[in-house]
Amino acid sequence: IGGGDRCDDGRIASLPPIMSSSAPPTSTAIPAAAEAPVDRTVLIQAIDLQNRGQAVQAEQLFLRYLQRHPDDPVALYSLAVVLLQRGDGGGAVALLDSGVRRVTGFAPLWFAHATALQGAGRRDEALQSYQRAIDLQPDYAEALINSGVLLREMHRHGEALLRFQRVLEVRPDDPMALSNSATLLTEFRRSAEAIAMLERLLACQPDYDYAAGMLCYERLHLCDWRDFDALSAQVIAGVRAGRRACKSLPLMAISDSAADQQRCARTFSAQRYPKAAQSLWRGERYRHDRIRLAYVSPDLREHPVGHLMAGIFEQHDRSRFELVAVSLGPDDGSRLRERMVRSFDHFIDARTMTSPQIAARLRELEIDVAVDLAGYTADSRNEIFGLRPAPVQVNYLGYPGTLGNGYMDYILADRHVIPPEQVRCYDEQVVYLPDAYLPPASGLQIAERTPTRAECGLPEDGVVFCSFNHDYKILPPLFALWMRLLAAVPGSVLWLMSRNEISQRNLRASAAAHGIDPARLVFAQRLPRVEDHLARYRVADLFLDTHPYNAHSTAADALLAGLPVVTCSGQAFPSRVAGSLLHAAGLPELVTTSFADYEALALALAHDPARRAALRQRLAERPPRHPFFHARAFRRPLRTALTALWRQA
Repeated sequence: IGGGDRCDDGRIASLPPIMSSSAPPTSTAIPAAAEAPVDRTVLIQAIDLQNRGQAVQAEQLFLRYLQRHPDDPVALYSLAVVLLQRGDGGGAVALLDSGVRRVTGFAPLWFAHATALQGAGRRDEALQSYQRAIDLQPDYAEALINSGVLLREMHRHGEALLRFQRVLEVRPDDPMALSNSATLLTEFRRSAEAIAMLERLLACQPDYDYAAGMLCYERLHLCDWRDFDALSAQVIAGVRAGRRACKSLPLMAISDSAADQQRCARTFSAQRYPKAAQSLWRGERYRHDRIRLAYVSPDLREHPVGHLMAGIFEQHDRSRFELVAVSLGPDDGSRLRERMVRSFDHFIDARTMTSPQIAARLRELEIDVAVDLAGYTADSRNEIFGLRPAPVQVNYLGYPGTLGNGYMDYILADRHVIPPEQVRCYDEQVVYLPDAYLPPASGLQIAERTPTRAECGLPEDGVVFCSFNHDYKILPPLFALWMRLLAAVPGSVLWLMSRNEISQRNLRASAAAHGIDPARLVFAQRLPRVEDHLARYRVADLFLDTHPYNAHSTAADALLAGLPVVTCSGQAFPSRVAGSLLHAAGLPELVTTSFADYEALALALAHDPARRAALRQRLAERPPRHPFFHARAFRRPLRTALTALWRQA
């Protein structure tokens, strides 16, 4: 639901100790040293001790040396490295604040200052110090990389990309610059360039963290299936071996194993989002008149998660809950955003806040239950929950799987998306909602007017198979199945929602390779109004789901518009969502468990217009106030579940 796994490389260049056993580095910007030979020996000894990992002894010698030479930039830098490595960020900031005021011409000192400020959450000041380092040394790769990561955190993506590209001008094979450039290019939907960067990265460093998975995933965004079998097998083997072969969300597009997804999430979270050494919540039991319930999300705006949750926010029992929103994403000024702002007692626009600041705010508000609606999707901030700001922390909706981090207490699901035999593959305790876990998009209206087939670029006659899923969900075996359906149903077309011309070109070429006229693939254009988009579903005859990553909110949209969905349910959460929705909507017979059955069912329905009409009629005659279609009915089981979790805390 939450969209792509779009985030930076996640790593910054560390502060290296001065690597010299004979003499510290010099700089033309530093006045000539006037220390006595014995003092110089002390400095060299301190650097050698630091290089050998004897930080305590090195610190003592650096302090002794700085008593006589307080403005020596090498000693100041080296002592700052020692302090930062042992976690004394405050001491490092104080040392470097004084150091850069007195010694202004040593680029590494400004770099250390910026790194310490960045760790303290003082982003604007950190950026200024990185810039001072770069002004002194324009090819300072580490400063360019770290400032690029910082700019990405500050949502200044274009400037961040320029920093990484400057590194590549002087270091064409720098792995961190290549990885960060690639991930930023994905945010700009420049997939072809991102793929080229990832191929360069793997050529120079084949085991770079998550690179193979990123390449496989980004190629899927363009329906570029070159070496798909070999690359996906390599990624899955790496995940099973415990390597950082793939981030957890991309793996969902290529693997249907709940166990593999759990392994991947554990590996990813351990490296990127470890549990904090100390929790902000220390076991206190709050005594509030109402349960203080916080929803944390980057998608409180015009977004699938926003559409699904807006009605739930509005329907919460305000006599029992005090609602707090923590918005991590942009304010898009939409009507949906306005609806959500009005739904909360407190709406915190936290986009420019650091994660520790957000966690501290949740603790100050004495939040009883904190719900993460994003997981590992775009612009999420799992580190907030790693600080444990609330006694109850819940994973829900935006991310279809376990987060594998050990500090999310519960995951809200239903018995179809997480059958009891799969509970062991989730690190959270599974809490079942009685119907579908996916809430209805309350308040979302379908335009009264249905467009004509001609207006949609579709033939007047013939079966219209529809699949408005993202390109990355279309895998070669599934596409081959779809082509067999087109071959078996004369005059039929496949109606897709492709993002770009490259993927459309690749899909048409694949159709031709299967002996299907590429003109039988019709690509829908994006429409400004979601109401008009939903009305288009009425024109289609049958929705063909994807596998192993199903349609989620898209399947709900199709059913809401009255279009039957055929799905293939697998083993893991992402491949079982459409099945969950079909069971909730009263159409369980449209759920299959193999490609053979999926193909047979779709073919039978394509040849039986009366049966398709009957399915549409059953959707149209849905009972009033059914939880699948009405937020007011859905709120009751959600309220019961959240209240029970609060009581168990």
